[in-house]
Amino acid sequence: MNQRNNTAATHDVAAHRYRHVAIGNPGVDVVRDGECWYLRSREPLGDFPERLTDRLVSGAARHPERWLVARRGPNGEWIGITYAQMLQRARAIGQALRDRGMSPQRPIAILSGNDLEHFQLALGAMYAGVPFAPISPAYSIVSTDFGKLRHTLGLLRPGLVYATDASAYGRAMDAVLDDGVVRVTAHGDAGTLAFDALLDTVPRDIDAIHAQVNADTIAKILFTSGSTRQPKAVPTTQRMLCSNQQMLLQTFPTFGEVPPVLVDWLPWNHTYGGSHNVGIALYNGGTLYIDDGKPVAGKFEETLRNLREISPTVYFNVPKGWEDLAIALENDAALRERFFARVNLYFFGGAGLSQAAWDRLERVTEAHCGERIRIMSGLGMTETSPSCMFTTGPIMRAGYIGLPAPGCEVKLAPVGGKLEVRFRGPNVMAGYWRHPSGDPVFDEEGYYCTGDAATFVDPQHPEVGLQFDGRITEDFKLSSGTFVSVGPLRARVISEGAPYVQDAVVTGINRDDIGLMVFPRVDDCRRLSGLPPQTPLSDVLASHPVREAFSALLARLNASAGGSATYVARLMLLDTPPSLDRGEVTDKGSINQRAVQDQRAAAVDGLHAAQADDRHIILAPARH
Repeated sequence: MNQRNNTAATHDVAAHRYRHVAIGNPGVDVVRDGECWYLRSREPLGDFPERLTDRLVSGAARHPERWLVARRGPNGEWIGITYAQMLQRARAIGQALRDRGMSPQRPIAILSGNDLEHFQLALGAMYAGVPFAPISPAYSIVSTDFGKLRHTLGLLRPGLVYATDASAYGRAMDAVLDDGVVRVTAHGDAGTLAFDALLDTVPRDIDAIHAQVNADTIAKILFTSGSTRQPKAVPTTQRMLCSNQQMLLQTFPTFGEVPPVLVDWLPWNHTYGGSHNVGIALYNGGTLYIDDGKPVAGKFEETLRNLREISPTVYFNVPKGWEDLAIALENDAALRERFFARVNLYFFGGAGLSQAAWDRLERVTEAHCGERIRIMSGLGMTETSPSCMFTTGPIMRAGYIGLPAPGCEVKLAPVGGKLEVRFRGPNVMAGYWRHPSGDPVFDEEGYYCTGDAATFVDPQHPEVGLQFDGRITEDFKLSSGTFVSVGPLRARVISEGAPYVQDAVVTGINRDDIGLMVFPRVDDCRRLSGLPPQTPLSDVLASHPVREAFSALLARLNASAGGSATYVARLMLLDTPPSLDRGEVTDKGSINQRAVQDQRAAAVDGLHAAQADDRHIILAPARH
């Protein structure tokens, strides 16, 4: 990340005019005990409901005709489900699940992505006290060996599995499901049970069953991304979901002032989209518009179409989505008018937003609105349902992760020369589902050990908050014994290499110097090369303009390198994408640093053996 003078950084927010928004910032107590630091919000966590579905019940009573969720139908018109309708459907589905033997020990799995049936099934399961598990669609329709699907369902042992389309998901279901598992699809194709059969069930004792659901009941089971090993199952209780939403509400009181409106594509099999964003809409009486677009080639136009019609009050996206949106906002007046009409918060998650993208977004916002809009992020994870820290402090810049939310305790403990971030609170899981108890995920004080590292933005003023410092498990030593901090270097490569770098793997374990294996952004590199569209990617990456761009990237990275711990000696451009089946990439696009190096060991050897440039390897000048 680009570093700034800490004294100046503490005045980042005060130095500019921002659109009014209610953000809580009660301050934080910071205590040092030996080598550990402890941070805690001065504001206690307020009361929260015992069940997330209590918000559905109260919403159906207070604003029955308000849409809870909507999605475009086949004709392009929005189809909405009101709070009153959703409660009625959740009761019917819950009864149907219980009638078919589903229970806390016999959960359900949802294989397909975000749609109205998925939303209804999830709430019906929660109403009935039956855990549901949204599974990454990529495990069924991208994977060729169904290895991760077999692993996740093997842990889950579901009694019922839902997928929207039997033709798309049938092969995967046939490969991994036993005959005793109930199969449900949207239309009852290929001999499966139709979703409407669940809706047509007459509620009988489901309200009494719902009354027995309590804070310790498992609401959903989410699988980790598997960025370091096989995905693990996180049992997410009603207490975890409700306490985390209360943390969010106290951190962002604006959610309680005006019912939030979200236009969102983020997948529900991840905690950011499925717990954080869906929860914000339901907990605060808002409306979620399902966006069938996403920030990839051929699909982002659907996102722009939706944002030209619906004005969100808060907008969430991953960094690539924000980069694409900033460009679209610069060039589309109608989009600017609709998008900026009432949005008062930007959120990004999943990865760090580059400073270049951050600055571009602020420029287009300020040019149109005459003021900036707060760009928020923080730190959280599946195991913490998800949010623990937010950037509510005085700093606005990439890499800042902020301060703890009310009710969440933060501990910084020394590990491997860094400070590991650890969390404790009602939003933190008690342990993984059906996982060996010997896995050391909690310390002796009961804090969850995240594997993430952080530093104080200003060591003289720790109350200002924390800066992300990478993943502890990714760091390594060179043959000289020099320690290489992978996270900050990788983040800088992505930021400095925009828009041509998709991701990067930092190499050099037990070697003489640092190397980079770069997954390029193919479309941007093709445009830069100036070559015909049909040109093989290998030739695109070997073209003079592309090689010049990456040579310049190496020069920028090394201009401020203080030694071998940060000096990048060599860079390889990869012309094959990371593989999901081989574990090189997770379904949400996160790169597994170690898996890429293991799977491409010969390429790593070639990179570090290179003495002269070849087509895809660029060498930096020797250090003096």
